[in-house]
Amino acid sequence: MKRIMKSLKKIVQFSSSKKGAKWVIFFWIVFMILLSFTAPSSKEYASNSSESSISGKMPSEIAQDLYEEEYPSDDGLTALLVFHREGGLKVEDREKITSFSEWLTTDDKPEAFSSVLPFHQFNESIQNQMFSKDQSTLIINASLKENIDSDVANQAFDSLRNQFTRMGATDIQFEITGPAGISADTVTLFKNADFVLMITTILLIFFLLMVIYRSPIIAIIPVIIALIAYGVIDRILGIAGKWDWFTVDSASISIMLVLLFAVITDYSLFIFSRYRSELKKYPSHYEAMHHAATPLAEPIFFSGGTILMAMLTLFFTVFKPYNHFAPVFAVAVILILLAGLTLIPSMFALFGRKAFWPFIPQMDAADTNKHPFWEKASQLIVTYPKRMAVLLLIIFGLSAYQFSTISPSYNLLKSFPEDLSSRVGFEILEENYPAGQLAPLTVLVHQDQIATNNVAENVASLQALAKSIEETEGISTISPSITDEMVSAQVSLPKGFQSDSLNSFSFQIILDDHPYEQSSMDTVESLLQQKDELMKNAGFDSEETQLYLIGQTAKLVDIQSMNQRDTIVLITLVTLLLIGLLSIQTKSFKLAFLMVATILLSYFASLGFSWLIFKYLLGLDAISYRIPVYTFVFMVALGIDYNIMLLARIKERAKEVEWIQAVKEGVTLTGGVISSAGVILAATFAVLITQPLQELYLFGMTMAIGILLDTFVVRGFLLPTLLVWTTKKRKITFNCEDTLKK
Repeated sequence: MKRIMKSLKKIVQFSSSKKGAKWVIFFWIVFMILLSFTAPSSKEYASNSSESSISGKMPSEIAQDLYEEEYPSDDGLTALLVFHREGGLKVEDREKITSFSEWLTTDDKPEAFSSVLPFHQFNESIQNQMFSKDQSTLIINASLKENIDSDVANQAFDSLRNQFTRMGATDIQFEITGPAGISADTVTLFKNADFVLMITTILLIFFLLMVIYRSPIIAIIPVIIALIAYGVIDRILGIAGKWDWFTVDSASISIMLVLLFAVITDYSLFIFSRYRSELKKYPSHYEAMHHAATPLAEPIFFSGGTILMAMLTLFFTVFKPYNHFAPVFAVAVILILLAGLTLIPSMFALFGRKAFWPFIPQMDAADTNKHPFWEKASQLIVTYPKRMAVLLLIIFGLSAYQFSTISPSYNLLKSFPEDLSSRVGFEILEENYPAGQLAPLTVLVHQDQIATNNVAENVASLQALAKSIEETEGISTISPSITDEMVSAQVSLPKGFQSDSLNSFSFQIILDDHPYEQSSMDTVESLLQQKDELMKNAGFDSEETQLYLIGQTAKLVDIQSMNQRDTIVLITLVTLLLIGLLSIQTKSFKLAFLMVATILLSYFASLGFSWLIFKYLLGLDAISYRIPVYTFVFMVALGIDYNIMLLARIKERAKEVEWIQAVKEGVTLTGGVISSAGVILAATFAVLITQPLQELYLFGMTMAIGILLDTFVVRGFLLPTLLVWTTKKRKITFNCEDTLKK
């Protein structure tokens, strides 16, 4: 470790030198320009990660693969074409829809569609059954071809809307929802989101730095550094996407952009805060940067290391949207760390005193790094450590308790803007059709070999199975009904009831409740737990014949299972890794434990507090199940940064003064810069509020709240009071590393 620290200091010292600063900046800019001309952008190969496992071996995935094998089809995702008029569709509306249905069967329809339900070919009796009870709504199913690109699907949907308008149906509400509509809308949402996010982030950071430091050059330098780093990261991710090194997830790029600007700004603040102090001691601005950046090499390295370790733990997740974040963030954090150790000190060293214009620091001027508020706060901390610690632990404990009351939502559509076609269409269906019909479940009964002469026996067993399932709580109806005539072969089996291979039978289940609600998921989970018993009671040999459930609700049960598993894995791994890494840095398990424990308490309290805001102020009854996981990884990784910076300064002072005085001075000296960094970091994540997806802007709000609590309360008061309280009796002027081992 000593060799690593020695090498890091040499890198920082080279980057701070007159010659080295110019070479470092030259290298970064040339590398960025070369990549911009030779490598693709990450957006060209970015995709949305499906809500599935990385192995593809979850029960619903195995069931889906088997169903596609037994009932092969060229169809891809299904689009639900929704026609609606308040008060009921009129006769002339039906005529227009019929004409539109006829057009959908001609060669003029978009080539992206493989099949469309021929509404116009049905007699009036069958057509009437397709309408909602109040005759206000009609659904027509349309299937896209397999593996159709989302952009092509969007063009096809636009063609449908244009054609329907040309037919004069402007007064009929026409929406496109279902899996295909949702997928296409998801791509549309993120089309220009990154550009808006980048511009908003840049303007916000520039504005806040101008307000805090009142220097236009200081405000623009971190933005320039972040843009250079982004230019390199974006193209490296583009290369990775082009050569299929890993999946470049669209959502991860958006959050990575925020992370990049936030961390680069944080490191810039830490460096130029020290740099300003050193410029008052040394005439050469390169020498001043040498003395400012060298002590920060270690905390920046461990800060970047903790973020990187947290991101790498995502590789151990099994849920694709989590797992696919890992490589994108790993690449980004490594390059951010390199920029923190090279590009940031080089850029500030090159600008010198001019960077602080119009408030240029002069030689022998008074050091203004001590903030009056934090001087008073530090005095309170060392005077009443026990009282303050206990009070804060109680408040945070009560807030953390609210974490257990969070209701997770597995309904992706609730994250979409309220005016988006796929959400509007689905909500129309919710209002006008029985909830369970929105996403029926398919029961697949499969046997490796089903003899043709055993069909009657199998149908009798299927009848008994269907009856048992229908009697289960939470099940509405079974379709088709398996009648005695079907058992005795007096009537033919319905089309699609038995697979062409004769190895499988299938029928549909309609649930009582909304297919995306927890009650429906509990019903499906109960069926899966009882499936062997159900099969046995129906007369099937459970060793030879298997029951599978296929559908959105069955998929959600697996997502819930993966999410719970990944949450436990992430919290365990991140906690252990951070304690290990911080033990190496501080050379004290106790200090490492205190730092990680306070950040974990901050995480649970922040989520609990945010949930109260979402529930009682925003009126939400649930939040996306992903938010706690995303928040944990980023809040813990970024929040620990400030603890590292604080401890680094305390360690520095502890070599000259007693421990309690070192804590006091550490809080005073770092309070201003860490508070400024925390405000900017929180504001940067708050930029996600501009994103069109509810999941992202709630995540941004949670992160902003958590970072502010962590900056001003946990790092500012809780951790220092614990540091003083747990070591108050040690009145030692000490070498920090040796004493902290005790």
